[in-house]
Amino acid sequence: MNSNNMPTTSNTLSTETMFNEQLPENIINQLVFLATKVEHVFITGAGGFLGQAICRFLRIAEIKVTGFARSDYPELTQLGVTMVQGDITDIKALTAAMNGCDLVFHVAAKAGVWGSESEYFQPNIDGTKNIITLCKEQGIANLVYTSTPSVTFAGIDEEGIDESQPYAGNFLNYYAKSKALAEQEVLAANSLHLKTVALRPHLIWGPGDPHLVPRVIARAKANRLKLVGKEDKLVDTIYVENAAYAHILAALKLIEDSSSCAGKAYFISNDEPITMACMLNKILACVKLPPVSKRVPSALAYSVGSILEWLYQTLGKKEEPMMTRFIARQLSTSHYFDISAAKKDLGYQPFISIDEGMIRLKKSLQ
Repeated sequence: MNSNNMPTTSNTLSTETMFNEQLPENIINQLVFLATKVEHVFITGAGGFLGQAICRFLRIAEIKVTGFARSDYPELTQLGVTMVQGDITDIKALTAAMNGCDLVFHVAAKAGVWGSESEYFQPNIDGTKNIITLCKEQGIANLVYTSTPSVTFAGIDEEGIDESQPYAGNFLNYYAKSKALAEQEVLAANSLHLKTVALRPHLIWGPGDPHLVPRVIARAKANRLKLVGKEDKLVDTIYVENAAYAHILAALKLIEDSSSCAGKAYFISNDEPITMACMLNKILACVKLPPVSKRVPSALAYSVGSILEWLYQTLGKKEEPMMTRFIARQLSTSHYFDISAAKKDLGYQPFISIDEGMIRLKKSLQ
């Protein structure tokens, strides 16, 4: 965000100062309505890509927001967010930060595909348990948890699956396993006094994306970007503002009509399945890079991933291998989802298409 566009004489925030394009009127009305139902919102992982987007939505309606993150984010402070630095495994820090809040968005997590069990389990599971405990102790009635479709991913095609799909029986990394266990904790905590819901956004992207977009561009520039497998498989993605909007809707439903969504998990996406090749090439086109065409066999990618994982573990390397079993399977299988439940129970409809999102991404990269 350009700080020069921020108001200098008032704390009032407009959609024009917070987004490149004005939000639809119905979404603004929903945010204004949410402001009549909550006074103080707490967001873990507020400095992250999705966390910042949720903060921007809430501040449009001038809702008081306390953000919790491991680093300082002046851009959020400038938005009027009260930022608290801390770790979600530190229950004392959380206790003070959550005081007085009446709605929690638990977005924070250790993401990625490489690391030890404890590196993922402590923040993702123990941190989530801390949030649940404090919600109960402090009388916070509503908790929206950011999960991931990886909780069901077992390395095979997922074609139009819905929430009846069971958790994976065999996880290919500790991230997916830890998020599955944490999601179960959140849903099990749903009760008369604490209403909970979990959202599973897939491949969040957009302007400011610190993960997918820069990685794709960097690998393409280094001539190291390749497609995996002989055939192109469909995948779901979600533009960041659509993901943030889904979180707002989930909060509204918990508050208004908890029976429709409390204790449930939902896949959310742009509802536009796209081949991985097409998605990557759309990103590359934003910076005028040639489309990716080179391919490696999926079996070879998986074998290389297995070897690199063994080698890195043996040598005690902390950095992420160029290929892992999880990445090989993700890049060579379908994963798109039936989001009918989110549409029905939450009233969710993506309002920014992939093509519109790419226009905005291109502007931001220029």
